Amino acid sequence: MLSPSARFSALALLAIVAPATIVAVLGYVSIRQWEASSELLYREQARDMATMAAEKVEMTLRRAEDDFLDRLQAALRAERSPGRAVDAVLAGSPLVRRLYLVGARGELLYPRAWKESDAAIFGPLVSEPAQRKLERGGQRVVIAENQICLALLTGRGGQPVVVAFLRDDDTLRREILATTLGALESPTIIAVLDREGRTVYSRAPIGDAPRVLSVQFRDALPDWRLAVYQTPGASPRQAVRRQVMFFTGARGALVAVIVAGMARLKSDFVANVSHDLKTPLSVIRMFGETLEMGRVTDEGRRQEYYRVITREGERLTRLIDNVLDFSRIEGGRQTYRMTPTSVEPLVRGTLETFAYPLAQQGFKVEVSVAPDLPEVAMDADAVGQALANLIDNAIKYSADDRALTVDARVVDGRLVIAVTDRGLGIAPEEQAKIFEKFYRVGRSDTQGRRGSGVGLALVRHIAEAHGGDVTVESAPGEGSRFSLRLPLGRS
Repeated sequence: MLSPSARFSALALLAIVAPATIVAVLGYVSIRQWEASSELLYREQARDMATMAAEKVEMTLRRAEDDFLDRLQAALRAERSPGRAVDAVLAGSPLVRRLYLVGARGELLYPRAWKESDAAIFGPLVSEPAQRKLERGGQRVVIAENQICLALLTGRGGQPVVVAFLRDDDTLRREILATTLGALESPTIIAVLDREGRTVYSRAPIGDAPRVLSVQFRDALPDWRLAVYQTPGASPRQAVRRQVMFFTGARGALVAVIVAGMARLKSDFVANVSHDLKTPLSVIRMFGETLEMGRVTDEGRRQEYYRVITREGERLTRLIDNVLDFSRIEGGRQTYRMTPTSVEPLVRGTLETFAYPLAQQGFKVEVSVAPDLPEVAMDADAVGQALANLIDNAIKYSADDRALTVDARVVDGRLVIAVTDRGLGIAPEEQAKIFEKFYRVGRSDTQGRRGSGVGLALVRHIAEAHGGDVTVESAPGEGSRFSLRLPLGRS
């Protein structure tokens, strides 16, 4: 029989070992989820980066070819026999390796004869039927099979001239691909592949590096792809495991799990906020660069680009306000100014800030605002922010059926603004938890969808500060309906 001291020691050991074991098991499960989530987030970031890089390559290539065609057009209109002028343009355009000019009847205008076997390759592309097709389809086209570029210009007398040229691979690689992709800040290996999958350009030796993903270029480089490869040792899973091993060796198993959990919470918050900010910033930068280059000549399209930049700027402001308001709420410093507010302009104005992502992602949007709604005393900026957070979540957690409904009406003496989607849905046991700060639904199909973790917590705080509440009706796979309910008579 054990002595009292031995029993006490055994119980003390059990009291230490049992919680430590539970924490260790929970930590292990959390780390496994973290690994899977990191992998999804890594791929998401890689795809965003690859898409933007491909667009930048095409934009740079188009600009170089536009400059060549502008100078060639000037040479064709300047002289009756523009041979020497065309020679000068060609000499100053290292991107163009071979050039042919063909008249309206299919006659070769420049040079005097086809080189090598070019007649069999270029001839069918610049025949009279091909010219008519080019006139109907647009002023420029790239033939995917052999990357021959065709353009339609006019001669001195106004007659059509078909330009057919072949790009110089070395110049394309050195002045377009290396210049554009070499300056990107990314730990991955970026390569450009031709239609056969051969490497045209690689920022670093690929070796045995696994391919993460690839995106296809559009009109300027048809059938070519921009591929992203993972550098050795840069796997998100490997990075997570190295961090866990470091904490385990430095602090011990129990301390490592605790520190890893805290570090994950902080890094997830910073990473998710950074990702949310990056999306509107990327759109603003892309449209801004397009306008700066003078690529948009139509005034209507230019005004639309300005509107997109303005709306994305408003989204950016809202995301920053989320973080600042959360900080003020945590510190007990948040205040609200209640003024009579018209509901319909608030709803439609908030929805308007999401016009670009809704259109880009193919959402069907319906708005229903009851007629003759009274003005309601509220902090319009705060309620607009709460509604924006609900709309943002509906977009973020959408499924294949991309539909969004926003409605506002009076129900039982209260204003109810509801956002309904047909997205992933939420299990009943998690519906009460989603309004807690930093809580994320623990399902595999939501782990790769980023968010700061404070959006719904802010919605609840704003609703309660107005004397109301927020409710959710949802089921997995059937979408969700979030209702912001505010009193009509609060002052």
